[in-house]
Amino acid sequence: MIGEEYQGLKPCGPAPNCFCSTDSIEDDPEHNIPAWTWPADVKSKEEAFIQLQDVVNSYKPGQGNIDGGGFKIIKFDSSSGYLYAQFEALKNGYIDDVEFAAMGGDNIVQVRSSSRVGYLDFGVNAKRLNYIAKGLRAKGWDATGVDFKVHPDYAMQNQVQ
Repeated sequence: MIGEEYQGLKPCGPAPNCFCSTDSIEDDPEHNIPAWTWPADVKSKEEAFIQLQDVVNSYKPGQGNIDGGGFKIIKFDSSSGYLYAQFEALKNGYIDDVEFAAMGGDNIVQVRSSSRVGYLDFGVNAKRLNYIAKGLRAKGWDATGVDFKVHPDYAMQNQVQ
């Protein structure tokens, strides 16, 4: 590989069904969201990822009419700062991938939520990230959700507001 090795989560493709904080805002503003940061009173990456795991585990399948098939945390490693979960649609059993990884500096968590199949997601990834971000903000995190004003193409194509 020539040049610097890529440090980030898997980039989103062209479809409006993915958000990723390691996608470049200059190159891909429709898919980019800000990384999340845990508060200064959280003393370690391990503690931060345990909080994150608690918030993900409190996720209510079916909220906002999404993820009615539930979810499962596939990999969790608080010492390295990584959580990978799969969320399932109720009707068709579609699986979406959600990842959180500590990378890019102190207190920073990179975020990715993406549909595996299909072109549109009908707002599912945005709703899911907004739900988790809200739970983390209640714990003092700086966790920006998906703002449809910042992602107008996503909102228009997926018919969400």
